[in-house]
Order: sequence, then C-alpha cells, then structure tokens
Amino acid sequence: MLDYDSLPDDRLTKLLSQGDPLAYTMVYNRYFEILYVHTRHKLTEPDDAKDIIQEVFTQLWNKRYSLETITNLKAYLYASVRNGVLNAIAHKKYEQKYIDSLPAFLNNAYSVTDHLVREKQLISLIDEQIALLPEKMRILFEMSRKQKLSHKEIGAQMNISELTVKKQVANAVKILRKKLGMSFLLVI
Repeated sequence: MLDYDSLPDDRLTKLLSQGDPLAYTMVYNRYFEILYVHTRHKLTEPDDAKDIIQEVFTQLWNKRYSLETITNLKAYLYASVRNGVLNAIAHKKYEQKYIDSLPAFLNNAYSVTDHLVREKQLISLIDEQIALLPEKMRILFEMSRKQKLSHKEIGAQMNISELTVKKQVANAVKILRKKLGMSFLLVI
C-alpha cells in the first residue's frame, strides 16, 4: 500500500488524474490550510475564503481526468485561488453597485407610483366636473378636448357655427377653471 503522505505533488497529481480518491484527500489535507490562510489575507470574510477554497477543490476533483498536463500542482492551486479571489472581488463590486442603486430606484418608483395615483385622482375629479356641465356645452367640450376635433369640424358635425363652438368651449374652460382651480390648468 502507498504511503500518500510521503508522495511528491507530481505523483499525487498523476494518481488524482487516474481518479484516486486517496490522492485527492492527500492533496486536500496538504493544501487546504495554506490556501485558506493565503486567501484570508486577500478577503475580509472568512466564509468567502472557505467558499473559494472549497470551489477550487471541487473543480480539482471534477477535472481530475484532465490533470495530466499539470506540471506544478502547487502553482495550479494558487492560480485557481487567485482567480477565485479576483472573481469574488469583482462580484462584490457589482453587488455593492446594485445595493447602492436600490434607494434611488425605490425613491423613483415611489415617486412614479405616487404621481400616477394623483394623476388618476385628478382626472377623475375633472371628469366629474365635466359631467356637471350643461349637456350641449359638455358635448362640444368633449369633442374639442377628448376627440381632438377642431372648432370647424365640431361645427360641421353639430350643424352650428364655428364661433358658437369656440364660445361654448371657452365658457366650459372658464367654468371648470373656477371649480377646479390651478389643477385644471395642468391637465387641460
């Protein structure tokens, strides 16, 4: 039986590339602590360092059959850890950008939602006041404002003069302006 403790890295790598679980365990035991300490110097969170080391060893096992080309196991492991640390740092930066952008997004979302609610309330109030106008005046006003017809087009459809349409719409605006105040001017 082999004494795995005394085997050099290149022999362990060869055994690992043949799928030997004891060689993997030996590599893990030999390098976990030193890689963890190295990673801990680069990252502030101990759990992040452990996650990176675990990922490196998981990938080592998953790629075990393609490890024959590795000539320096220690260098390979350090390079894998370095890449893991760089990825973690990049991820933290994106995560922090996202977290920093949340308050602005939430404030904007609230503002938009609040604006939409107020706009619906105002439109409802205006519609109520339009409904209270005298019938013919209301019809002319709605044709002008809601259907976007010109005074000439309204006059032709209603068989009345363009001047009458103009006066009726102007009177409707005056009435609504008095009842609704400045809020009416913002919508119409």
